Amino acid sequence: MALQITGLKRVFKLKDKKVELTDPNENMSPEEVQKFYSAKHPELTNSTINGPKIVGNTAEYSFATTVGTKG
Repeated sequence: MALQITGLKRVFKLKDKKVELTDPNENMSPEEVQKFYSAKHPELTNSTINGPKIVGNTAEYSFATTVGTKG
């Protein structure tokens, strides 16, 4: 019996909105995915990337928005 190697599916989540974003391209880094989705979700421009957290056959990354104070 031969071994079969399969990669983990990546999932990206917005923590505050509990929105799940699909992986646009498996060759993109998490930072590139963040930049890709920042046009639709502007809060990603000031967020941090957490993960990956392995859950079953998926690698979950989460974007946590950082709220700053002015002044």
